[in-house]
Amino acid sequence: MPAEERLGLLVKRAEQRLMAAKHAAVKTAGLTVPQYAALLVLVDNPGISAAALARECLVTPQAMTVVLKNLLGHGLIERGPHQWHRTMLETHLTDAGREALRTADAAAVVIERRIADAFTPDERDSLRDLLARFTQAI
Repeated sequence: MPAEERLGLLVKRAEQRLMAAKHAAVKTAGLTVPQYAALLVLVDNPGISAAALARECLVTPQAMTVVLKNLLGHGLIERGPHQWHRTMLETHLTDAGREALRTADAAAVVIERRIADAFTPDERDSLRDLLARFTQAI
């Protein structure tokens, strides 16, 4: 199959462009894309465990451990034992973490809006459906 006909290759190229743009955007807040993703999930899921956070961010628990260590070191999160499950550590954003997320998200949303604006509402719905079928076919 010729390279130009490989849908997986086109999706990978689009993903690489998106990640490069997001990297540059969230760097303004001193974050990496994985750190930004973790903060984005944490804001809606305070107290989430590291394992659940890894699942939500689509990374391995080992990778999330590194992300959390860096966020903790920069004072963007705090971790402590769960009130009933003492072996589980809860993770919460600090005020500095919320501020870093606000800064990063403002820059990241510009990219998302630019992407959305390239399509009509019907095309966006179709693209979502097509990407869901793409994922299901794998």
